[in-house]
Amino acid sequence: GTPVGLLPVLGEDEVHRAVVGANGVNHDRPVPLTLAEVYEVAARRHPDRVAVSCEGASLTYAELSSRARSLARLLAARGIGPGSIVALALPRSTDLVAGLLAVSLAGAAYLPMDPDYPADRLGYMLDDARPAALITDAATAGRLPAHRLPLITVDEAAGFPDGPLGQADRTRPLSPGDPAYVIYTSGSTGRPKGVVVTQHNVTRLLTATEHWFSFGPDDVWTLFHSYAFDFSVWELWGALLYGGRVVVVPYATSRDPHAFLRLLADERVSVLNQTPSAFYQLAAADREAPGHDLALRYVVFGGEALELGRLADWYTRHPENAPTLVNMYGITETTVHVSHLALDRATAASAISSTIGVNIPDLWVYVLDDRLQPVPPGVTGEMYVAGEGVALGYLGRPDLTAGRFVADPFAHLFGEGGRRMYRSGDLARRRPDGTLEYFGRGDQQVKIRGFRIELGEIEAVLAGHPEVADVAVVVREDAPGDKRLVGYVVPAPGGDPAAAALREHAAATLPVH
Repeated sequence: GTPVGLLPVLGEDEVHRAVVGANGVNHDRPVPLTLAEVYEVAARRHPDRVAVSCEGASLTYAELSSRARSLARLLAARGIGPGSIVALALPRSTDLVAGLLAVSLAGAAYLPMDPDYPADRLGYMLDDARPAALITDAATAGRLPAHRLPLITVDEAAGFPDGPLGQADRTRPLSPGDPAYVIYTSGSTGRPKGVVVTQHNVTRLLTATEHWFSFGPDDVWTLFHSYAFDFSVWELWGALLYGGRVVVVPYATSRDPHAFLRLLADERVSVLNQTPSAFYQLAAADREAPGHDLALRYVVFGGEALELGRLADWYTRHPENAPTLVNMYGITETTVHVSHLALDRATAASAISSTIGVNIPDLWVYVLDDRLQPVPPGVTGEMYVAGEGVALGYLGRPDLTAGRFVADPFAHLFGEGGRRMYRSGDLARRRPDGTLEYFGRGDQQVKIRGFRIELGEIEAVLAGHPEVADVAVVVREDAPGDKRLVGYVVPAPGGDPAAAALREHAAATLPVH
């Protein structure tokens, strides 16, 4: 009378090895800290170092702190602080970094809004998140959808004091458990959903990974990605919380691999973060125009599956430790990164392309079946992530939160209770050496060019066209490595939708990716 799927396949010892042994690393927890606390320590140590630069403009830590603190005090004077959300719509610039830092010093959560996103999507984010204010500039304000939010510019705060903010200067004391940012990801219903990530989620990400990287004040990072993409969290705070320098990459340069390669050499960038798709283009530029004097220590991959075999060409021209290539699997809902795998020439040549390494020490990764039972080593299951990086959930969506952030049935094995785990939707298996292999999605969600996309979101938008009766969206890879989103439509009775019209309809709501 028992369903076969409920029969215990693993004994107690095997369950313990699959759950505890597979995650058997040091899970010591640092004292929870806020972004403001960690930043102020770095800023005091390095006041004269350049903190941020962009197209010839730069700010030292003293200058950046002065601008950000004044703006933070303006926000506090308007009743904005911990528990509030502040939207930012700014072009790539030093002002963007000052604005993001100011929101964090005030204790509020920042909502990044890429000005290049369609007005419909930006309008939805503003309506959904209901931020207390919007930080922008005159040039960008005119491109934004209609709203009634108070507008604030970075320059408005010039008359406010620029000393460090204490807890008494905020609207209420700031806690490590308060939200740090809200980043919107693709949603299966046709609308994106906001992931709420705490202050401690971000600070512990750097603490938990520093034994692998030893980041410091001499490191130069690039803010390459859109700040509405969570890879930017690692890029921005990885630099500022260690007293390093962040180079804001102009949009045009980020789309030109040859120009970006020159920027890496000219700015002496030491930490580069790339989606594999972007790196393949950079590696091709490096092959076509070799000889750049690069100062790279690390290239960190994330955002999509890395094809290890495509790294061989890079290794023919560069030492395997200058830079060290690192593969890091990650999820927005678990704060950027989950696992780590340092690569070398031999690993890239012999390892299975889907290898994503071992979990970050303060996270637990389980590979489970559809009944939340551990699968044996070598068997494919769904990845669940528990631990310090798990986000609070989806903003204003308790239904979606309950479906993805579920109770951790193994917490008691670690002497804990009441812990949650995030259901990733990604398929994986454990190899005999304990590393994880990634096997793509277990649902309709896809990762393409570094972006996580719900195919259902695109389908819902196309289905809203009056000449469309039904639609299906798939990922096609007609040329190796060139994944493309393709929509197939069934015309409504009497309709004859043109492809160009459908693309225009989709572009009014969906971001370009």
